[in-house]
Amino acid sequence: MFERFLSAMPGGRRRTVYRPPTARRMVAAMLGAALTALWLVPLPAAAQAQAQAKQAQEQVLTWTAGNSVSEYVSAPTTATAGPATLVFENSTETGNTMGMSHTLTFDVSKPGYNHDVDVDILANPFDSNGGRYEVQVDLTPGTYYYFCKINGHTMSGELVVTDDGGGDTTAPQVSGNVSGKQDPDGNYVGSATVTVSANDSESGVDSVEYEIDDTGFQPYSGPVTVDDPGEHSVQYRATDAAGNVSQVGSVSFTVVESAPEDTTAPDVSASVSGDRNTDGAYVGSATVTVSASDSESGVATVEYALGGASYTQYSGPVTVNQPGEHTVSYRATDTAGNTSTPKTVTFTVAEPAPEDTTAPQTSATVSGNQDTDGNYVESATVTVSAQDGGSGVDSVEYALDGQPFAAYSGPVTVNQPGEHTVQYRATDTAGNTSTPKTVTFTVVEPAPEDTTAPQVSASVSGDQDADGNYVGAATVTVSASDSESGVATVEYALDGASYTQYSGPVTVNQPGEHTVQYRATDTAGNTSTPKTVTFTVAEPAPEDTTAPQTSATVSGKQDTDGNYVESATVTVSAQDAQSGLADIEYSVDGDPYALYTGPIVVNQLGEHTVSYRATDTAGNTSTPKSVTFTVAEPAPEDSCPDSDTRDTVIVGDEDTGVDNANTGDGCTINDLIAEDATYANHGAFVSHVNRVTNELMAADVISGKEKGRIMRAAGRSDIGR
Repeated sequence: MFERFLSAMPGGRRRTVYRPPTARRMVAAMLGAALTALWLVPLPAAAQAQAQAKQAQEQVLTWTAGNSVSEYVSAPTTATAGPATLVFENSTETGNTMGMSHTLTFDVSKPGYNHDVDVDILANPFDSNGGRYEVQVDLTPGTYYYFCKINGHTMSGELVVTDDGGGDTTAPQVSGNVSGKQDPDGNYVGSATVTVSANDSESGVDSVEYEIDDTGFQPYSGPVTVDDPGEHSVQYRATDAAGNVSQVGSVSFTVVESAPEDTTAPDVSASVSGDRNTDGAYVGSATVTVSASDSESGVATVEYALGGASYTQYSGPVTVNQPGEHTVSYRATDTAGNTSTPKTVTFTVAEPAPEDTTAPQTSATVSGNQDTDGNYVESATVTVSAQDGGSGVDSVEYALDGQPFAAYSGPVTVNQPGEHTVQYRATDTAGNTSTPKTVTFTVVEPAPEDTTAPQVSASVSGDQDADGNYVGAATVTVSASDSESGVATVEYALDGASYTQYSGPVTVNQPGEHTVQYRATDTAGNTSTPKTVTFTVAEPAPEDTTAPQTSATVSGKQDTDGNYVESATVTVSAQDAQSGLADIEYSVDGDPYALYTGPIVVNQLGEHTVSYRATDTAGNTSTPKSVTFTVAEPAPEDSCPDSDTRDTVIVGDEDTGVDNANTGDGCTINDLIAEDATYANHGAFVSHVNRVTNELMAADVISGKEKGRIMRAAGRSDIGR
């Protein structure tokens, strides 16, 4: 086994080399793991001082990886400037049961981060080191950005390095979590387990304490189980090595008696997700997510097996990135010991697409209250969007009025009066940055005080019978506008009841005559005079059990064989005389059905079949129908339909012996010489032949020698004399 370390290179950079691990570093790695553990057991003061002295002498920062491609299992967040040992372990002990490779790579180019440490460790549970590596570095104050550079992996994070020194005056962070089987009312069945966690990024946690139901604090050494039925409260607190004590936190819960014996196995299901190609294969990797539920004793464990391997504990979505066909078996066991019958999902993983070299697509919109000149009153909000169909968007930035670009984390509001320009750009995870774009707008002061009430109107919609009654239900939609201060509230009252807040269309389904009053108030407090709409709701017609009627036509330019030249347009129609049409769907050449929104243009050459069907609002779907047709290429255009097809070029009565070649558009050399055309004189004909033969030579249709033979024949001819 070897470990890696950094040695100095010109320019302040570091290079990574390997050397055998020493006993001192192995001890330091174990000490670092103990110091970064989440659950802390109080140490005696002397032992704690010794550990702190050891840590000050040599920092050990540990990263671990497992089956996830989206996050490291554990990673440090802070460190102190100076020498440090970086440990990266991707092994079966850290949860990697799939043999997946990961890297720990420190970025040396990303703006805003330290670039003086060059670490790039590739680890696999089955490599010669068993997936565990160490590297020696010198850290400087600032922030380092690290990530896994394997394609499809999105693991990343930041390490903040501070200067050594300064006293710790900040108390630890402490939290509590209650776990256990719960009934539908949220009570814990049989028992509840309280887990307390504490962390301190400065001097470190010294002790954690808890108490149950105000019975007095005592040392916390691990999860606390409460099994007495009734309501309970657990308080907790933590103290760091500098003596700072956290505020007391608490969790409350209720424990109830256990339910009767469970003899039913859990329900278990699985889904496969990921980017898919046109063949349905998952590109680069596929993620299998297993779900299990048990309404009685509760799920105890979920297991899965990849291919023919043994079952292993399922702790989260399983990512498979080896190309080929795969089968994942899965099962679940409840706390009563009932195990479900194993189920399987089968899928195929394909090689990932080529490297992404295309920058993201970006766009921006400006929103806010506008005056009649299009200016934004008081403020304008700029919303930036970015998409990347390759490696995915990594970051979005914006710059206001020529200032430096800053990270975009949400809509940007500008409230300073005047004209403004916002630039924006995006970078994908492959490092491609889009060309900056801009939006320009003007912010103006608000208008004078508003004393005019809003404009308000209402409309009634729904299916109507021949008498104008609304069948089954009527929907009243109220609209309000205010060109000054803007609408604040809209209210309505049904059939003489009190006014209530209007938040969307109001549906009335009680048969009989109804009256809806409505009014609106603007932000200046002006309320409109109430208005009314009156309508009648009638009983709905009998249930619809008949599917819609459908038909389709094919249109486009056709050749003599009835084929459609270059493209064919399929137009689908559907009608439903009862509940009404809900949607129309179509399928081209056996593809999955898609929603039909307008005529379908098919321009791929060959024979095609378009299937179509429709569904009404009652859920009745018509039997699929189809139309079949052929799309053909257009016939080539012939520039010389009455072409001179003699074997050789003949000028006047003289046979030049030159091959009368087709020049590519249906015309021969004799067609281009056009000896039967009208010319002003013989010289004009000779000049015409000279121009034609020059063009034919340039196109490599004739040689210079053949041009000479044609020109001599033209000069000796009587054409144009």
